[in-house]
This record gives sequence, structure tokens and C-alpha cells, in this order.
Amino acid sequence: MLGASKEEEKEEETADDVAVLEKINSPADLRTLSAAELQTLADEIRSRITAVVAATGGHLASNLGVVELTLALHRKFDFTQDHLVFDVGHQCYAHKLITGRAARFETIRQEGGLSGYPNRAESPYDIFTTGHAGVSISTALGLALADQAAGRSARSVAVIGDGALGSGVALEGLNHAGSSKANLIVILNDNQMCISGTVGSLARAFTRARMSPVYTDLNKEMRRLLDKVPAVGGQMLQALSALKGAIKDAVVPDHAFEHFGFRVLGPLNGHDLRELERVLEEIRQVDGPVMLHVCTQKGRGFGPAAEDPENFHSATPFTEENGCVVPKAPCAGTTWSAAAVAALVDLAEKDSRVTAITAAMPDGTGLAKFAARFPGRFYDVGICESHAVALAAGMAAGGLRPVVAIYSTFLQRSYDQLYHELSLNGTLPVVLLIDRAGLVGADGATHQGFYDIAYMRSLPNLVVAAPADARGLREMLALGLALERPMAIRYPRDCVPEADLSDQAVELGRGAVLRRGKDGAILAYGATVSAALGAAEILAREGLELTVADGRFAKPLDEKLIAQLLTESPWLVTAEEGALAGGFGSAVLEAAQTAGLAGKCVAAIGIPDMLVEHAERGSLLKRFGLTAEGIAARIRELKVKN
Repeated sequence: MLGASKEEEKEEETADDVAVLEKINSPADLRTLSAAELQTLADEIRSRITAVVAATGGHLASNLGVVELTLALHRKFDFTQDHLVFDVGHQCYAHKLITGRAARFETIRQEGGLSGYPNRAESPYDIFTTGHAGVSISTALGLALADQAAGRSARSVAVIGDGALGSGVALEGLNHAGSSKANLIVILNDNQMCISGTVGSLARAFTRARMSPVYTDLNKEMRRLLDKVPAVGGQMLQALSALKGAIKDAVVPDHAFEHFGFRVLGPLNGHDLRELERVLEEIRQVDGPVMLHVCTQKGRGFGPAAEDPENFHSATPFTEENGCVVPKAPCAGTTWSAAAVAALVDLAEKDSRVTAITAAMPDGTGLAKFAARFPGRFYDVGICESHAVALAAGMAAGGLRPVVAIYSTFLQRSYDQLYHELSLNGTLPVVLLIDRAGLVGADGATHQGFYDIAYMRSLPNLVVAAPADARGLREMLALGLALERPMAIRYPRDCVPEADLSDQAVELGRGAVLRRGKDGAILAYGATVSAALGAAEILAREGLELTVADGRFAKPLDEKLIAQLLTESPWLVTAEEGALAGGFGSAVLEAAQTAGLAGKCVAAIGIPDMLVEHAERGSLLKRFGLTAEGIAARIRELKVKN
């Protein structure tokens, strides 16, 4: 700036440095930017994402890895006409920032704010509400076939990671897409990670492709030479294309998905905007299914996330102190996940038949500690929950005692195996550790884990249990490993109570009375037992003496205890951190109906028939009356009515 002081020049430069993102109101604004502005924008996006995740928590490493890819896609496609589907969707933060949501980005994953995943209610650029892996190819193919049927020339783009691509539904989609001739573009975002490192044969195939620098260098050199040729005739282009194919065949083994009927391009450097845009421009002109193999670095631009992408996949809020990242602990005590794995390790020390299986969640479920202690007895099958449960059934049939640890929301993906492999083959000793059962908080509707009681309770031969404290968890796990039938043990994303709530031993199909009173009864299930006891304490100070019982099992149900409570108490309230439709309260009401005492079941406290969006877990528990104060308030209302 002419005549300005050095300080003013510095302020002007700083203003320019931070201004690019503020200019982006829609993807159309990206197409006016210079190469230098694009690089500045990429840096700004990474800084903004890192700052917001540090404050509120969220998916960090995956989002930092796809910034250039997201910019290139939005510059080369018009997704008001074309279609963009992110697999899982945990890598959509840059997409949100450039599609009109930058002003609200600080609200991400907060109650009433933006979702941490694509969400149809937020933007027309989010064509699906997503949160589970593997389905993007199928849904994008469906869009492409709809365009084909309508005679539209739009392109459908699915962005999927190398970890998710190994899931069964992704391979099913690829199998269909390759023979469909639809205008489908699959972007393989290869960062050698799902949440933990990618596992399996596909991962090795991608590694072989990545490790072929000879072809990559030749490809770039051929492009450089062709750019210097003013005009190339059709026959020459065909000859050059054939030459390029011959070179590729000579130095690189066939890409795994060429055999699916895809034209496969890459691997490309996913952080080279110029090269990405050049290839995407070519792909736009190609008819039929195409796969672009892009290599990215998870956590790029933020050193701690790049060095440790597993821990920064879904980060808790953190601060930087003296150059070190200091995460904020999710709770002050021991988490249910940690308590479950500690008990499993102790039991595995005594029984060599015990094995552990996870579906790409060794850290989230805590099984990384089991893997460190028993590496030969641990199996990470990747994002393949159906396979995990079927694998466990085979192991159990072969004489092992497998334990499968999966989040509740992902166990839904293996429902058929729960029935076909476990329920139907009813004597197989498989234990399911259902982590994050109940309200999960900021991950929102795609990850809520409160449906499992209902979808398991109808299955014959399956035991469905939920502990109220650490002792109950240990004893239930020991019981499950001793049974000759499958057993599910559910627990929430929270900390176990500081002290055990009961000294009564766990017995199959038996609950436990923890407190006795004459004025009514609460029969709680799992993590709600602590809140039920707290409610009884509150109401005792108001002169109301209540019985509190721990149901322990949703199946087999303790019908004797239920009949006793209904006979001895003027009314009964149930509490569960699960869906009311078909849940624990429904099971109790069915038992009461059989006993002719249904009129005394006056209320069931749980999650109503609705989608539950993102908010802090504590806020959600309060909203649905699953705190001590909430249960007490509901009982006050009932007492007035009765």
C-alpha cells in the first residue's frame, strides 16, 4: 500500500490472509480464485477446522486430509446439478465451510447447531443424511441410474475411504456399478486408515498401487510433454492412450477394481490441486463408471493429528500447552469401555479360548489393550460388522470363546447375523459387548445407540443384559463366557459409577432389589439404575418411600421379580436408556399383562419414537427424564394423577 507504514502494511497483509474464506458464500465463488488464493483458502480451512474441533471436539484428522480434494471437486463439478455423496460423512467439514455454512461452523455438533455429518435438513448440497460407512457407492449409483432413466447428463460422485471400501455393502455397490454403464465416479480417498490403520487384502492391493512411483513419474512426464503439443489428432490420441496403458501394465499390477468394470485412474497426490483438477476435468468427459484413486494424508496441516491420526480421528476438546496437545478427559472416572476390556483381559488370562473381535474400532472399544496383551487372539476385521458376528459364530462352533465389541449403532448392520448365525444356531457361546448403547451425544442421530434392546429382544436364544455398575459388568462378562448360548451386554458412552450399587451376585435372568419402600417402585435397567436410586433419595426427603430394583436382564426377564414388585407396590415405573418401542418397559408390561397386573404399570421412562439429534449427552439425558431429577419429577406427576 503506497505511503503506508510497515505496521499498516502488515495489518493489510494479515487482513488479506484471512479474507479468502469469508468471500466464499457458495462453491461458485471458488471458480474465481487464483492458485495462490486457493492455497490460502486451504490453509484457512485447516486452521478453522482445527480451532473449532479444539474447542468443541469432533472429527479432525479425516477432515484435514480432504481439503484439497473437496475444493477440487467443487471447482470442477456443479453439485446443484451433479451429486456428491460422502461416505460416512465424517470428512465433510471443508464441504460445509464452502457451501454457505461457514458463519455457523462454530456450532458444529452442538445442540441446535450444525451436524458433524452431512444432513439433508441443513443444505441442498447434503443429498443424504449419513454417518455409517460403505453405503455411498450404492446411493450414488442409485442417483446415477435415476439420471440415466430421466435422460439427464449429471454425474454422481461418491467419496469413500480405503477402510470403508472393504465393507460388504461397498463391494456390493461396486459389483453392480461396474456392469451398469451409469455415470458414476468413485473417488477412493486412500489414506491407509479407517479409524485405525486399514486392514485386509484390499489394503495390501492399494499399497502396491501407491508404491509404484515409476508409473506415477512416467504419467506426469507424459502429461508434461502432451501439454506442449499444440494439437493432437484422434489417431495419435488413441496411440498415446494405448502407450500409456502399456506402460502402466508393464510397471504396475492391475488395480483391484479394474476387474469390477471400472476405468481406474491414479493413484494421484490428493494434495496437488492442479493435478486433481486436471484429472477431474478429464473424468467429467468420460461415460460409464470411473474410479479415481487419490492418496491423502490424514491429519495434514496439524502436526499432532498427522503424527497420531487414530487419536485425532474423533477428538475430544483439547488445548495446546508448551507445544503439546492436552485433551480434555471425557469423564473423571473409568469409562464403561475401559472397565469392560479390563475385565475381559482378566478373564482371558485364565482361559486361552477367549478371543476378541472388533470392526475397525480397537481404540474406541478399548480392545487395543486386549490386542497388546494377546496379539494372537485379537482380530480387527475392518468396517465389516456382519462379518465380525459371523466370524465369531464360526470361532465359537470351533471351540473358542469369542467376544465381539461393537458400538450399538454399528451392530445394527449385523442384524441378520444376530438372527441367522447366533439365534438360529442357539448354542454358540458368543459374547457381544455393545458399546455406546444409549444416548451418545454430539455424534447425533446417525450414532444414537438406543435401538438395540428392541432389535435383540425378539430373537430366540439370545441373552440381553445391561450392568448398573462395574461389578455387574465383570460378573455378566464372566457369565457370558461360561454360557453355551449367545449373550449381549450393553453399556453407555459414560463413566461407571464410582462405587458398586449392589453386592448381589449376577444370576442369569434375575434382577436385584436395591432399596425397599411402600409407596411405589422403580424397576430400572442398566445405566439408569444409578439415576433411579438418586430419584428415590430425592423423593425420600419429600416423604415418599420407594422400592428400587435393578432389572439386569431384558431377556430372559425376571418375571418373578416383576410380579413381586407389582403385588407389593401400588404402582411401578420402568426406566431405560433405550427406545420405548419394544424396549425394556415394553417387556415388563408384557409380563405384567400375563400376570394380570398390567394396570399397576403406570409409566415407562425412556426414548420416545423419534430421531434424536446431536447435543451433549448430559443434556439429552435431562431432556428425556433419565436423570435422578427427571425420574423424580415424573413420579411426582404420576402421584398427583393417581
